[in-house]
Amino acid sequence: MKQVVHISAECFPLAKVGGLADVVGALPKYQRAAGWEASVVMPYYHLPKMLEYSWQRIASGEFNLGQYVLQYGVYMLDAEVLGFTVYALDIPGKFDRPGVYADPQGNFYGDGPDRYLSFQHTVLKWLDGWEKLPDVIHCHDHHSGIIPFFMKFGMGFDRFREVPSVFTIHNGRYHGSFGWNMLYAFPFFDWQMRSLLEWDGVVNPLAAGIKCAWKVTTVSPSYLNELKSDSQGLEWLFESESAKSSGILNGIDSEVWNPATDPMIEVPLKKSVRKFKSSNRAALIKEFGLQKSAPVISFIGRFADEKGADLLPEVIHQTLSLGMHVNFIVLGSGNPWLHHALNSQQQHYPNQLGIFIGYNEALAHKIYAGSDFLLMPSRVEPCGLNQMYALRYGTIPVVRRIGGLNDSVTDLGDAEGSGFMFSHASVGDILHAISRAVDFYADAEEVLAVQERIMQIDFSWSRSAQDYISLYENMT
Repeated sequence: MKQVVHISAECFPLAKVGGLADVVGALPKYQRAAGWEASVVMPYYHLPKMLEYSWQRIASGEFNLGQYVLQYGVYMLDAEVLGFTVYALDIPGKFDRPGVYADPQGNFYGDGPDRYLSFQHTVLKWLDGWEKLPDVIHCHDHHSGIIPFFMKFGMGFDRFREVPSVFTIHNGRYHGSFGWNMLYAFPFFDWQMRSLLEWDGVVNPLAAGIKCAWKVTTVSPSYLNELKSDSQGLEWLFESESAKSSGILNGIDSEVWNPATDPMIEVPLKKSVRKFKSSNRAALIKEFGLQKSAPVISFIGRFADEKGADLLPEVIHQTLSLGMHVNFIVLGSGNPWLHHALNSQQQHYPNQLGIFIGYNEALAHKIYAGSDFLLMPSRVEPCGLNQMYALRYGTIPVVRRIGGLNDSVTDLGDAEGSGFMFSHASVGDILHAISRAVDFYADAEEVLAVQERIMQIDFSWSRSAQDYISLYENMT
């Protein structure tokens, strides 16, 4: 059986900040089902979720890193727990903290480059001790972007020279760049090849991964094209490396996101989609104290500009002040200004606006099941999973034509459409799309027909996992 090892800073449910965790927490499980041995290597954070599990310490070691000795331990979580084996690397002083990138108060740790350089070096040092190396090493985002360089040019890593590497970009806005003053944290490497690490005079892990990996993927085809014109300065690089690059649309874990078996929602799906939607909708309306007859439009996500969250207050204000018969629900956190603005609006429109500041997994499931529409006004959306969750639960997406949203939603103005789409992240475009959705909602039978159809769309990881396996097999 061939083997792939995924290297990532996040993995659901152990450590999650964004969509990276969802992908790495599902893809290996489906690759195992398709006949590959798949596992994940990640840092051993001191997070509550990670500490819940019983880990087995399987290895330890040390090596010289610059002028000091780096010690590490390796812990394993058996495949029976999550559906794939997880290895967590414990590096004292680097990851034994109560956060992934920031502390619980949101203050970012200032030693990110040192932490993830140490992690990458440790990964290869430990893997080098395996009797048989993996058939493929699959790196995810800039936190593991220098590994393909080490595999090719790192001193003492000769065994990795012929091992294929894949580098997947989940969000090209984050490069992980740092200065050459961090050179002390690198293992020895062929200095003549240092230009492969560099971009604009600094070390750029994202650029290094793109240059050095055998294959580069993004999490949707449209996002790959967008990066060629907007990638924070790497546009030329994406264009020049296009021959080895491809976009593979993410999937969702159809076992976790299953309306028929979901334990987090009020009423599971049996035979009637009409009853499923109406029952969960009624429970959601009651929980937030909203109008019973008005459609429910929800937003779930980080309060970040790239998600278009800053547009929400004005969109809500204009929609409701114009007297449009509609409810809004917002679940998320981030920008404190948005917290204040939305909470203030909720007091003005208590029966039309429900706000939950923070993140609550069970509530998110309830919102997907009970809403009529899901709003995603993203400025950047490499793939997006929320629209897939919504479709799975019969909630119609209202989304911008960008990235993975463009690859997973079709406009209801077209044949077999699945949502309402708009072109610009502007209040005017969003209001127009909402108006279309509200008008559409008036035809209950047509809404039901669309709900029944979109719930059948296959966004499971089975399809995407096979795309990755095909990519691997073409390299091995």
